Amino acid sequence: MKTVKVGIMPLKEFQAYTKAIVTGKHKRKRGEPKIWFNSIETFAKVLSDQNRELLALIAKENPKSISELSRLSGRAQSNLSRTLKNMERYGFVTMKKGERGSKRPFVPYSDIVLDMSIGGNAQSA
Repeated sequence: MKTVKVGIMPLKEFQAYTKAIVTGKHKRKRGEPKIWFNSIETFAKVLSDQNRELLALIAKENPKSISELSRLSGRAQSNLSRTLKNMERYGFVTMKKGERGSKRPFVPYSDIVLDMSIGGNAQSA
């Protein structure tokens, strides 16, 4: 598996950053974060201890469905579905087609690296 770099950037700065990429004024450099959060608080909520344990469980057990993951994790399926949807939005989980139309969670990364300056803005490598 591979490592993903995440960064923290306030929303207004992120909007300017993405606009610069779209208009060709900025070319993404190797080593720049791939996933962005608008605050350290959001980062902490999405990657809480409980959610990191869930990612590790998915990577280790390779569940065939959300139902199986619910049994393995002891978490309610409805709560688990919301959590997975949120982590999928950030790219920490992908949902693949499982058996008989079920959704199968997959974790594409083995490591997550946070790139953040003291001021809160991500540093480009």
